[in-house]
Amino acid sequence: MRNETVKTDIAVIGGGLAGVNAAIAAARLGRTVALVNNRPVLGGNSSSEVRVWVCGATAHGTQRYARETGIMGELFVENQFRNKDGNPYFWDMVVLEAVRAEPNIQLYLNTDVHEVEADGEAHDRTIRAAIGWMMGSERRIRFESAVYLDCTGDGLVGFLAGAKYRLGREARAEFGEEWAPEAADEIMLGSTLLFYTKDAGHPVKYTPPRMAIDVTKTTIPERRIIRSGDNGCAYWWIEWGGEHDAVHDNERIRDELWSVIYGIWDYIKNSGKFDADNMTLEWVGSLPGKREYRRFVGDYVLNQNDILAQREFDDRVAFGGWSIDLHPPQGVYATESGSKHLFPDGIYHVPFRSLYSVNVSNMLMAGRDISASHVAFGTTRVMATCAVIGEAAGTGAALCAAKGISPRELHGSHLRELQQTLLRQDASIIGLRSDDETDLARGARVFASSERSRFGIEQPAYAIPLHADIGITVPVDPALDGIELLVDADAQTTLVVELWDTGRPENYVPHAKLAEASVALSAGSLQWAKLGLSWTPVTACNAFLVVKANEALALHISDRPSSGVLAYRRSEQTGTSRPNEEHQPGQPLVEWRKHEFDHAAPCIRLTAPTEAFAADKAIDGYLRPYGGPHLWSSERMTAARLEWLELTWSEPVPIRELHLVFNDDVNDDLINLHHHITPYETMPTLVKDYRVEAREGGAWATIAEGRGNYKRKNVLRLDAPIQTDRLRIVVEMTNGSEYAEIVEVRVYA
Repeated sequence: MRNETVKTDIAVIGGGLAGVNAAIAAARLGRTVALVNNRPVLGGNSSSEVRVWVCGATAHGTQRYARETGIMGELFVENQFRNKDGNPYFWDMVVLEAVRAEPNIQLYLNTDVHEVEADGEAHDRTIRAAIGWMMGSERRIRFESAVYLDCTGDGLVGFLAGAKYRLGREARAEFGEEWAPEAADEIMLGSTLLFYTKDAGHPVKYTPPRMAIDVTKTTIPERRIIRSGDNGCAYWWIEWGGEHDAVHDNERIRDELWSVIYGIWDYIKNSGKFDADNMTLEWVGSLPGKREYRRFVGDYVLNQNDILAQREFDDRVAFGGWSIDLHPPQGVYATESGSKHLFPDGIYHVPFRSLYSVNVSNMLMAGRDISASHVAFGTTRVMATCAVIGEAAGTGAALCAAKGISPRELHGSHLRELQQTLLRQDASIIGLRSDDETDLARGARVFASSERSRFGIEQPAYAIPLHADIGITVPVDPALDGIELLVDADAQTTLVVELWDTGRPENYVPHAKLAEASVALSAGSLQWAKLGLSWTPVTACNAFLVVKANEALALHISDRPSSGVLAYRRSEQTGTSRPNEEHQPGQPLVEWRKHEFDHAAPCIRLTAPTEAFAADKAIDGYLRPYGGPHLWSSERMTAARLEWLELTWSEPVPIRELHLVFNDDVNDDLINLHHHITPYETMPTLVKDYRVEAREGGAWATIAEGRGNYKRKNVLRLDAPIQTDRLRIVVEMTNGSEYAEIVEVRVYA
């Protein structure tokens, strides 16, 4: 046996996606990091050991423009490029290689931290060391750091340090949460085991083990959806343990879940109700995926009202968008639906005060154990949201370590620096504008080879009958002055379109009706119907157009969609109740569904010119859609004209580093495993080949280039600084889009 001491600036305990993102964020800011994980692979519940889908703010495509950026976004895009089919082992490698690419990270796998040295009074504790045992190597390792991050999920490090925490459900009166119980209790969400199946190509016998339950003697076949071809997270509802202690009863919970899985497989194989003769079990999990345990208390406890009101915290550092998603305590044996869901009207914000301990001065937390009520935890718990919270916490930890201050002091005196650092990293924050004084691009004038000032989607692929209302969001910048829609009319009729605002820049649902217009149409095909809808908002924003249902009309749809435009079909059911999930009525995100129009959009023209895609959008400080697309888009690319974006300064400036953010369409829902397969390896909207030119001595010279790019953010560091008053990014080819698009350009000396 060996005793070792590891000294780093920061110790991140827990190697799930929250810990991975925290460690990478801190390391990229120059801090030394020990990343300690008690399992042989990284990724936590998303790893090949558990195989839970990485869900996040997109909510499987329910939210709009909500896919995470920053480090989690990098992992999504990298996995899409390397592992489109969602092999769980390849996902393990994507995560591992992202960590090993950072020289400032020391990685310790199979290392279980079970001792913490901390001192101080109960209200002001300080962690001095965390001690772990590396299984299989007989190494007892003492981790000494200035700052600690508890990313363990179960909150063991903070618990051992004396951090204040909560277990179970708060009483309704504590935060005024409608979904909280009248009285507080210790009920939590349960744990899950998953399984994979395959077709063996020949009949396969199945004799259930003695532990398998007879599911026909339970409510499972009646209350849950069982299909022979489903795999993995399609069986997320195999959940149990909500009325038990998820940690101390972990072995009992695992055995019960095994008995359910082998019983369900007996039902599929031997009941005669399924075409499953050739099916066999390929993999059954043995490590329960825990949903909930300790939640630490921070300077702020995020609650249901914050989520539904989309409260814009001054200290917001991350966002989420998954529904408040709570499950019955009895889990798989419950007679009610397996989950109930409640969405805000768009994404919600997470404050930094929920990411550090109220009483342990040098501890931050990220993942399932942040400071949130049980109800709010119902949405913050999903892994991509845990990951972006991890990036925020890791960035905060790096600044604390560099300045020798506590997270609370960072919040009090350096909050703007924290937020601006996150924006520079392309992190997942919505509605905050970058105003980095060191970014030379902010002082430049911007020109382009062309701008998409006349907006139209004009290439029809098919038509859909207007059996239901169709919604369309379009950018209004600076004004809307008439629209045209491409329709077919079976008979003489009237097309009616309503104009609504969206209420908030980050929302994409109808909020308040502003106007209505109609046009009489004769029978005929491929008619451009003109409607006189006008609106000049105070600031640029999105309009929500409601094309009213009309059985005599069909609306033409293009399979060549455009940035800035989304479409939706209005559902007659504002709430749904199914065996596996129940959606509360009155939720606009559920009422207006966009899945039918993924990678498609109605044929529409805006009569007035638009500035939504102007060249200066690439330096306006917004990295994501927010009341508009916030990117430069060229006109349709042609072989006769190269598209470029040019920055000019009144005097030459020194340039050493360039940050280019290309459009990877954050409306497109990516996932790490097999929930669905996005049809392409690389986002078509991304720039593929480009070069950067600087004006030197009266001529353009190439100073950097990118070839075969499939990433959103490119950081280009020059071998030696240059002086120039003109810089140009020339787009030679995209990954499939007809338009050259750049979200942001930053320039540093």
